[in-house]
This record gives sequence, structure tokens and C-alpha cells, in this order.
Amino acid sequence: MGTITKPAADNTTMFPAEQCWAAVQARDRSCDGKFYYGVITTGVYCRPSCAARLPLRKNVRFYATPAEAERAGLRPCLRCHPIGADPDAVRLSEICRYIQSHATEPLALADLAARAGLSRFHFQRTFKAAVGTTPKQYQEAFRLGQLKNGLRGAGDVTEAVYQAGYGSSSRVYERADARLGMTPNQYRRQGGGVTIAYATAESPAGPMMIGATDRGVCFVQFADSAEDLLAMLRKEYPKARLEPMREPADPEFRRWIRALTDHLNGEQPRLDLPLDIRATAFQMRVWKYLQSIPYGEVKSYTEVAAAIGQPKAVRAVANACANNRVALLIPCHRVIRGTGEPGEYRWGLERKRAFLEREGARRMRP
Repeated sequence: MGTITKPAADNTTMFPAEQCWAAVQARDRSCDGKFYYGVITTGVYCRPSCAARLPLRKNVRFYATPAEAERAGLRPCLRCHPIGADPDAVRLSEICRYIQSHATEPLALADLAARAGLSRFHFQRTFKAAVGTTPKQYQEAFRLGQLKNGLRGAGDVTEAVYQAGYGSSSRVYERADARLGMTPNQYRRQGGGVTIAYATAESPAGPMMIGATDRGVCFVQFADSAEDLLAMLRKEYPKARLEPMREPADPEFRRWIRALTDHLNGEQPRLDLPLDIRATAFQMRVWKYLQSIPYGEVKSYTEVAAAIGQPKAVRAVANACANNRVALLIPCHRVIRGTGEPGEYRWGLERKRAFLEREGARRMRP
């Protein structure tokens, strides 16, 4: 087959369609990376050499880049992996493993950048874009994950603090508000001694409950009744003190409820409310990345796993989504299967579809 050249205009016919289709029929590997083809009936896009069953020509569209295919609403094929291996992603995955294995040691940004073969500036920017946190924040999150595991099994708090690599317990308590959401002793007691105020409100997705500590929102969930929601809150925080929001409600609390309701109505695409949540280091990485997914867009579980530097952790990503306690604020509904199907959702598949349809429609408005 001859060399494919790109015309100067008209992205919908970026290459001669006849040559593209011939390359797909021949599964021509020499054309991989030169263009991609999407199948509108399955919702996926592929390399020309993909070994999947040949689609009908009438259902095929051609794209110059994966980004163009994804803007058209298509997902990458799980068989031929059209996005391919990004050298930066491979390097960052190795750096993440290095940070984990040296989490208790001081790690200089310059040393990590040199190990990745990148300049300090490029390394910091690339790492944050891919992982969702800075290298220092990533190290801190991993250490706190180790601390949480230690708090569950250690003889006392001090032992767990030092085993996690902290030089003193005071450093942990300084960071408790920002990362643990609770002090180490409170976390070990499953929230014992923490007060959570809660309120139920009607929303476009049905009854919604929001729960918050004095540090931020710790619970946003949906159910069929206020009774079910209260039972869910008790299950999540069995040893916390639960109190109905007093009337009149705190102005900040009212603002949070209004923001969530406006978001569900499509009137406030971006949510930026303070959170007070418990998480492992892995969950934090997944949830941070989910918060970076733009309104109206979706990612597959495979893409999320690759983005956080652990491409084989697809099942763990799905579990992190399932363990999310703050719907919408951590938008796990924006993660779907690689086939384009919505996948599971702890608050019901119909709600997930409704959220995605509303966001997609809102994003398409001029």
C-alpha cells in the first residue's frame, strides 16, 4: 500500500478514506500511528492493524489522533491499545515505585527528576499531570497509607507513627487535618469522638444526604428514602457521633447543599468543596485523578489505572470507585468500561446514566 498523506484541510477526511479502509482490511501495521479508525456501533477506536473482527464499512470513521476519536465519544480498544506506551508514563511508573520503596527517606525533587531523565520543571509538571499530585504529596500520601495500616494493627499509636517513617508524632498531627481527616487516635477508633452533622435534601437524583465534620464534607450519597440514607451513614461511620443539622442550618452547610443541587441541575459544572475523608494512599491517588476529569468527559478504568502509574491495577481502581463515600465531589460516575458501557455504580446504574447524560448535554451547549 502507498504512503498515506494528510490533506491540508477537512479533518473529517484527514486521509483518503479509500486508502484508510484498505489499510484496515489488510491490518497494515505500517499505518499504525498514522490514523485511527472508530466503530460507531461499538463506541471504540482502534489501530489499523487491530486483530478484532472487521466492522462494516458504513459503521467506520477515521481520525488523525486518539484525541479526535475520543472527542467524538469513542473509547480506546482494549485489544489493540491504540494509545500505546507513553515513554513519560513508563518513567513515571518507575518513579512511583521508587518513591514507595523509599517513602520513609528524604527524597529531593532534583534527584527524582535525574532518575527520570527529565529536568526538574518538566518532571514536576509531568508527574502532577499524570498522577494528580506532586512527588512530595505522593510520598506523603503513601506514608500516611502505611500509617493507617499500622494504626489498625499496632500496639499503640507511637509505634505505628515511627514504623511509618515519621520522626515524631507531632508531624503526623500537623498533617491530620489535610490528609487523615482525623487524628491518628480517632482514625484507629473508626471515627470515635468525631461529630458528623447531616441533613437530607431532595435532588434531581432523589433523596440526597450530606454529612460533614468541622473540617469538611465526609458523606454525600443517594438512596430511596431518608431512613436508608441514615442507615448508610451509620454503616460508614459506626463509632462517630451523628447529629441532625440544627435549624437554621449553618450558612456554610447550606452553601454546600445548594452547590450540589445546582451541580445536579447542570448549573454549576465545577464543585470545589472541602473534604474530610479517610483513604488509603492508592485510593487517594485514584480519587485525586477522578477530580481532574473535566465535566462532561469520561475515562475507562484502564485509562485511570494507567494515568496513576499502575496500568495493571484496573480492578483496584474499580474498587476505589466503589468505596467512594462522597458522590459527585469525587466523580466516580465519570469512569466507565472500556467497551463504552457505563459499568457499575454504587448508587444505581440509572443515576449514573442520568449524571453522564446531563453532563454531556450541558457540555455540548454553546
